[in-house]
Amino acid sequence: MQTAEASITQRLSTQEILNDYRIAWESRHASLAGRKEVFMGKAKFGIFGDGKEVAQLAMAKFFQNGDFRSGYYRDQTFMFAIGELTLQQYFAQLYAHTDVEAEPSTAGRAMNGHFGTRLLDEEGNWKNLMEQKNSSSDISPTASQMPRLVGLAYASKLYRQNPDLQGMQQFSVNGNEVAFGTIGNASTSEGMFFEAINAAGVLQVPMLVSVWDDGYGISVPAEYQTTKGSISEILAGFQRNSREEQGYEIFKVKGWDYAALCEAYEAAVKVCREEHVPVLVHVEEVTQPQGHSTSGSHERYKSKDRLAWEAEYDCLVKMREWMLSNEIATTDQLDQIENEAKEAVRQARTAAWTAFADSIKADHEEALKLMDNLAAASEHITEIATITEELRKTSTPIRSDAVRAVRKVLRYVRDENNQAKRELVGWLEQTMGENADRFNSYLYSQSEEAALLVEEIKPEFAEDAPVVDGREVLQACFDAMLARDPRVFAIGEDVGRIGDVNQAFAGLQEKHGELRVTDTGIRECTIIGQGIGAALRGLRPITEIQYLDYLLYAIQILSDDVACLQYRTKGGQKAPLIVRTRGHRLEGIWHSGSPIGMILHSIRGMHVLVPRDMTQAAGFYNTLLKSDEPALVIECLNGYRLKERVPSNVGEFTVPLGKPEVLKEGTDITIVTYGSMCRIVMDAARQLEEFGISAEVIDVQSLLPFDLEHMITDSIRKTNRVLFADEDVPGGATAFMMQQVVDEQGAWRYLDSKPQCLSAHAHRPPYSSDGDYFSKPNPEDVFEAVYEIMHEADPKAYPTIY
Repeated sequence: MQTAEASITQRLSTQEILNDYRIAWESRHASLAGRKEVFMGKAKFGIFGDGKEVAQLAMAKFFQNGDFRSGYYRDQTFMFAIGELTLQQYFAQLYAHTDVEAEPSTAGRAMNGHFGTRLLDEEGNWKNLMEQKNSSSDISPTASQMPRLVGLAYASKLYRQNPDLQGMQQFSVNGNEVAFGTIGNASTSEGMFFEAINAAGVLQVPMLVSVWDDGYGISVPAEYQTTKGSISEILAGFQRNSREEQGYEIFKVKGWDYAALCEAYEAAVKVCREEHVPVLVHVEEVTQPQGHSTSGSHERYKSKDRLAWEAEYDCLVKMREWMLSNEIATTDQLDQIENEAKEAVRQARTAAWTAFADSIKADHEEALKLMDNLAAASEHITEIATITEELRKTSTPIRSDAVRAVRKVLRYVRDENNQAKRELVGWLEQTMGENADRFNSYLYSQSEEAALLVEEIKPEFAEDAPVVDGREVLQACFDAMLARDPRVFAIGEDVGRIGDVNQAFAGLQEKHGELRVTDTGIRECTIIGQGIGAALRGLRPITEIQYLDYLLYAIQILSDDVACLQYRTKGGQKAPLIVRTRGHRLEGIWHSGSPIGMILHSIRGMHVLVPRDMTQAAGFYNTLLKSDEPALVIECLNGYRLKERVPSNVGEFTVPLGKPEVLKEGTDITIVTYGSMCRIVMDAARQLEEFGISAEVIDVQSLLPFDLEHMITDSIRKTNRVLFADEDVPGGATAFMMQQVVDEQGAWRYLDSKPQCLSAHAHRPPYSSDGDYFSKPNPEDVFEAVYEIMHEADPKAYPTIY
């Protein structure tokens, strides 16, 4: 354990110290003003970084261009100090200003304190990340910044150790970049924190974690949070005993001691940057002057003695005392800095509010004008005037106020046809389109590298194409990927030495090296995080989750981080991560899962691809590596040893997303399915032919996106009947597919029979082949479900079976 104690006065100029003090007080006044803005109703919620100012100033001194931050919602002082956040931008985020120029972190999509820098230009292309200080986009769930942090640091290791990456100068210079992570002391109780700490220790990557320890987690004190009440104490076993030993360097330092903090961070970053050794900096005795957030007061749970101690050991109070005692500045000078900081915050707050209000004002006034015009031309002048007057009295209008009023007015004039109404309808249509961009855009990539823009290239087969196990098709595809693109690497449990449990990477570690095809520990959450962070730094990771059932360990990170990354930054960041897994139809409760409905509803913003065989899977991988979007590919677990032909262009052909394939044409009923169910349904379709029923079988291939050209509805227009078949639980993916086809595509108008679903039972299959048969749909189930539909339509031709 190292404790940093040293004077900083000989290594910092007076001007730099005074500038730090100015930034600290600007940050503090921003926190104080922000709380008032919430209570005045000008913002919905506030969570602030007061009490952390001095520690963050010290950390910022050693944050260089190219470095990355993965932090949390109290890092405002750090962002001010590195020059990636202005006071006006800070307040713009508090007010949720939707202009990227005004609020570049999230364009008003995330609550205050959620920071990020724009890594992409307006066309969605990477900027030169070595010419700027970088912050990955913050998320609220506690400790969720940690998995991504591992990947940001791991990328430096790859850039340093893989010579084929040396030319990527816009992303790294010899892997010298440090990944800075920040977290509150209570959040270190989360499993993600411990998993990430362990992963970084195993990997030996330049990851620097700062723990801001104020002794509480909202109202719950440290003794309820952490064994021994100290995260550095319980992690002491990670401390390396020599430079030759793997492990961590651990520093403890007081959050109010400016000089010691500067010394600690200088030493910590040096170890990280030069030696690629992870570091923990435990910043103790931090205060939180305004409590956790605007949701409540810390006076409810802190004793008078504690509150008095916090007032005495406030980091700004102690920094002032230190400067006065060292004769760095006079009382008058410091008073002036504090007053100027307060005034700077006042001006920034006013400017931010004015810009925010003005951005809404024009729409608001135009709506009022058009409604007044309509009132003058309408029989419903009284009703319109009432709605208009209510809107006019709104003191601080938001965009929805005007839209809500206009939509209400249009109800009253639904039977009128005049120019004033047409102008109001035109305003509404234009405004709704503009607000769609403000609030709904960038769920998926809008760049020229979007997956939907990748050109389809059909697989080509030579006459003597070898017929091999399906896994060998994937193996050839991955081999070609690794050979042509040094950015590509694959990680996961058992992926490296044995080539994954189903052998699709067999021999590829030996051929391409351990950095390219790598084993990991059993840690699904940080396997995904390792991929997210690396993808944020320009690499192309394939991260494997061994079985679909185990995706649940990582679903939170997929949902809260990578799936919404483009959305929450309004196209400012991207992480084109490929998550590879396998599922369906193996026996046993924990190796047979198909939780597709849960996945579909959790990771909107990622593509979800469900290939029926390994050739289709290979085509999807080729497509994804030409795109800049994240995706989940679910291979069929029981398909690796089924025979397939190897395409001669195995590393080049692509399968388009959102385009189903008709596996069998038919005239009586459409059966919609995917993945391993394709073989089950095709078996049943052949049996149905024996009884005069012609089934059209459609493999949707990708669930997100889903049937973009409405091919399934075209089929239903012909057959007038449909069955959706899946092995998810009832109401899972079958309900999703039915909603997409019957509701979204409007296929209901062509149906002569009730649309039906065939799913698995509500439980998972027990062990044994019988468990699978009696738990998930089998060919007989499909046959009888279709036959029953046909029986209802024509009982004479299809008499009941039972």
